[in-house]
Amino acid sequence: MSRIGQIPIPIPNSVKIEFNDNEIKVEGPKGKLNWTIPNGINANVEEDVINVERKTDEKQQKALHGLTRSLISNMVTGVSEGFEKRLRVVGTGYRAEVNRQNVLTLEVGYSHTVTFTPPEGITITVEPSENIDGQAHTPIIIGGIDKQVVGQVAASIRQIKKPETYKPSKGIRYEGERVRDKEGKVAG
Repeated sequence: MSRIGQIPIPIPNSVKIEFNDNEIKVEGPKGKLNWTIPNGINANVEEDVINVERKTDEKQQKALHGLTRSLISNMVTGVSEGFEKRLRVVGTGYRAEVNRQNVLTLEVGYSHTVTFTPPEGITITVEPSENIDGQAHTPIIIGGIDKQVVGQVAASIRQIKKPETYKPSKGIRYEGERVRDKEGKVAG
């Protein structure tokens, strides 16, 4: 039995759940999400909780049971509270800005500025820089209702200028990420 799949999902008062065949629609104060539930998995609402069940004990059904429960739980959390990921732009002369069209502009050591246009439903905000250990850290906050899309946008922005391993004080990193400092080659 899937331990995660058996946990009921509480539904906040502000969230509405609707089932159409294998499709689930979740609507809340932050927006709407829908997803198609895989065959062999059932989800139903009973007294302000969603229960996810599987029809058989096949290996594929067991794998999808916990996954389905986690994705539905993330949908409920997303439309009621939302998700956010935090990044930090670290480096001398590195800058980040967001214009009115929600387009992120980065100056991260290249000869040109890099722009990133987020997908629909994702908001990007840049907070004022702060000095930590003599380095300018510019926080970037990515927010949205779909956890998967928020994580993918954060990974795409980090990919623009990953933290350097030989100079870990430069690059874009997740907040709280520790970058291992490698030693350079020694002439000998």
